[in-house]
Amino acid sequence: MNQFYRLLLAPAIFGALLSSLATPDSAVANEISSLNGREAINDYMEQQEIDELKAWRSRNQVTSVNQFSDVRPTDWAYQALTNLVEKYGCVAGYPNGTYKGGQAMTRYEAAALLNACLDRVTEVTDELQRLMNEFKTELAALTGRVTGLENKVGSLEAQQFSTTTKLSGLASFVVGGVSNNPAGEQVTFNYDLQLNLDTSFSGKDLLRTVLRAGNFDGDRNAFGGGLSTLEIAFQEEGGPDVVGIDKIFYQFPLGSQFTATLGGRVGQEDMLALWPSAYPGDTILNALTLNGAPLAYNKNLGPGLGLWWQQNGWSVSANYVAGNGADSSQGLFSSSSAGTSTVQLGYGQENWGIAALYSYVEAGVGVPGATPFITTEIEENGVNTNAFGISGFWQPAESGWLPSISAGYGVNGSSGSDLRTSQSWMVGLQWSDVLAEGNSFGMGVGQPAFASATRNGTASESGVWAWEWWYQWQVTDAISVTPAIFVLNNPGGNGGGANQFGALIKTSFQF
Repeated sequence: MNQFYRLLLAPAIFGALLSSLATPDSAVANEISSLNGREAINDYMEQQEIDELKAWRSRNQVTSVNQFSDVRPTDWAYQALTNLVEKYGCVAGYPNGTYKGGQAMTRYEAAALLNACLDRVTEVTDELQRLMNEFKTELAALTGRVTGLENKVGSLEAQQFSTTTKLSGLASFVVGGVSNNPAGEQVTFNYDLQLNLDTSFSGKDLLRTVLRAGNFDGDRNAFGGGLSTLEIAFQEEGGPDVVGIDKIFYQFPLGSQFTATLGGRVGQEDMLALWPSAYPGDTILNALTLNGAPLAYNKNLGPGLGLWWQQNGWSVSANYVAGNGADSSQGLFSSSSAGTSTVQLGYGQENWGIAALYSYVEAGVGVPGATPFITTEIEENGVNTNAFGISGFWQPAESGWLPSISAGYGVNGSSGSDLRTSQSWMVGLQWSDVLAEGNSFGMGVGQPAFASATRNGTASESGVWAWEWWYQWQVTDAISVTPAIFVLNNPGGNGGGANQFGALIKTSFQF
């Protein structure tokens, strides 16, 4: 007990005792008579001290923990005390400005502290309830709107096409012309539009549907026929501006190492575990995007199926595509199916790869990147071909002076008619981040498939060459502009024809 208060109270109590002796019937006498010696006197004085402390606390509410002279930031409960004082305002100290955090607390003091904090919580709760009552109408309206939105979202989820389908697309505009081309030398504006719908049912499988339209008529457009055909050049069989199903196939895993593919309209390239080239597939000339072996990598399109195995960089791919497989008069496996049977062995790492491929190309298969003589022999004169190709690529880990390098060679043996053997090759270089980050420059050179030996003694077509140079300016992540030029030397092979020069600007939109 505070000695100061005891000294103040002692005379009063002593006086009261004397008065009781003199007037035992007074009220004070009755009170004093109830006390039990010294212990009772001490309890009385402690109660007086507590009452005085409560009064002081009510007058001097602590608002900051820094008001306590004996509380330091290093104390283990400093943060908790700070929250109680400054956030809730329900903690007080002693009149001398101390908190006495190390002193034991009585049950009465604990009850008083808890009551003060509960009072503050009650005040906050009452204020919250007042605000809720004040904005009751607005809250009800907001609840109704949220409920309506939830109902609409539920309806959309139930009626949506598929939760697993993603749409991507590529739109290409081409403005340019080609000299000495039978289709004409005028400048034209053409387009190619591709829409890809990729659907997965398990997260590991793929159902791909490709919608495509364009106006690259091979008979009337320099970029749609012959060796000057662009890789993106497309036109549906129904005519220009007609949207058709370009591809539709389903791909799914078989265990951890095998992947199977089947479809009513699938390309040979869709069923290969490795594409052995770093040269962009959508650059300029189609003849230079077929890994130097356009007969082996002919991208035959039609009903087909395939299977590949892949592990630790190694891969083996086998597939079959029948160009006329949807025609019941020709079928999937007849001599007129226009089929391509392919087997490829490949090995690839992150920045390099190599592959050897064999394809049995049946008569009637469309052959891109070949001279008119070879095209006529295979597509029209019933020539079957054993096509071999070896291709590879390397690309630097970082952009710089060294370009990515892609190269390939093809040799083919044909049976029937005049064509005996043919050859082809290509080299493609690409530099990244040229002049600005994201832009690239490339060059491709090679020989399309040309006749190297015939049965009737016709001279070879070794003088056929193709060159291209291009620069891709990446305007945004989705838009690029690619000016390009190319030169075709002796594009007609033994059929004659002057050299051709082409120039174009291609604008691509990816989404």
